[in-house]
Amino acid sequence: MATQIVMDRSGDTRHNFDANDADALLEAEERFIELTGVGFTAVVRTASGEAVVKRTFDPNAEETLFFPRLVGG
Repeated sequence: MATQIVMDRSGDTRHNFDANDADALLEAEERFIELTGVGFTAVVRTASGEAVVKRTFDPNAEETLFFPRLVGG
């Protein structure tokens, strides 16, 4: 089961989906496009533990973390 974790002011929301289910995969891709389109950064952790920014949807990622754009003050 793959997970998309969306961080925001209220904490985090987890969206689990089955990467083998075409409908669930489409919904996850649409969520990716929507979130990155409004300024969220998507990050996937590699097998070695390194975080890599993703600009396109990766259907093979086990966990994708989305965090909002940071605004300086």
